[in-house]
Amino acid sequence: MFAKIKEKEKAIKLRKEGLSYREILKEIPVAKSTLSLWLRSVGLSERQKQRLTDKKMASIKRGWAAWHNIKLATKNKIIEDAKKQIDKISKKELRLIGIALYWCEGHKEKKKCVQAELSNSDPLLIKIFLKWLFEICEIPKSELYFRIFLHESSRHRLDIVRKFWSDATGFSLCNFQKVSWKKNKVRTKRTNIGENYFGLLRVTVKKSGNLNRKIQGWIKGICESCRVV
Repeated sequence: MFAKIKEKEKAIKLRKEGLSYREILKEIPVAKSTLSLWLRSVGLSERQKQRLTDKKMASIKRGWAAWHNIKLATKNKIIEDAKKQIDKISKKELRLIGIALYWCEGHKEKKKCVQAELSNSDPLLIKIFLKWLFEICEIPKSELYFRIFLHESSRHRLDIVRKFWSDATGFSLCNFQKVSWKKNKVRTKRTNIGENYFGLLRVTVKKSGNLNRKIQGWIKGICESCRVV
């Protein structure tokens, strides 16, 4: 009995020092219900309450950080495992990749003949498209021209944007003089803003109406081969 009284007194003392129930239980191995009964009448100062709140928040942050690290590690493993499944891309595979890419992002022929064009903000996608044009369609670099589409709020970053696309494509800066300005909305839900915003690049193949028609034929060939038409 005397030992229990000493434990209770110690528990009350530790609580008044601002320790949490979990910390006290490490010092005094009793049932949590017993500890709760001992401490129910113990009042804490505002400073002690704040200390407990701070410790609880720190514990939550540590838990969140651990969860975030696990999630990030899982994500990276999935990406790395998937990357290993891609072997060297053959010319035939590159042809199909480019056709599918153009099918999704390229400009289609409608009532009148249009040039083969593709617009996108992803520099890697643009680089794949260029590789496809050079190696599969055998388009010389001299037959390409570019236009940047940029929001007006980024006028002050135009030189940076031009250099970004020049570095991404391997073409000199003089190829990126054409710019179309997009009106800015006062309120926007766009996330591609700030220093990581480089607008959208349109790649156009000169006098490429027949190439556009050929691409449409390739697309139809894929559909027939897959028996979806």
